[in-house]
Amino acid sequence: MFDIGFWELAIIGVIALLIIGPERLPKAARTAGFWVGRARRLVSDLKADIDKEIRDSEIDELKEAGEALNEVRSDIEKETETFTDRIVDEEYDSFGDPLSHRDDAEPGKTTPSSPPTEDQNGNLADSAQSRHSGDPSND
Repeated sequence: MFDIGFWELAIIGVIALLIIGPERLPKAARTAGFWVGRARRLVSDLKADIDKEIRDSEIDELKEAGEALNEVRSDIEKETETFTDRIVDEEYDSFGDPLSHRDDAEPGKTTPSSPPTEDQNGNLADSAQSRHSGDPSND
């Protein structure tokens, strides 16, 4: 704050010695030191209070920004869910009911959606597999 060097302090000390006198100079120096220390503490407390208020206001701003961000996130999630549901419904409507086509299939015929069955030995009951299994009874 002030740029006071050694020579400035020496001149102030000599002037104080001449004005106050040698008997009262130590008490005056203690009193001046007390008030300077008190002023420094006051300034440091004031700075600390200002810094605390700034931090509190920044924290409040961050909390508000976080709340706004959470609102935006929830809005995006709702819109995404709505959009996804709408797309699924449109796709379902465009294909129709997939189970309605199964009624047209002939009994006993295998449809592509049904898995092949196994016989008692655990072999697949597909006729193409039994022909190529190497069993001479199938020829």
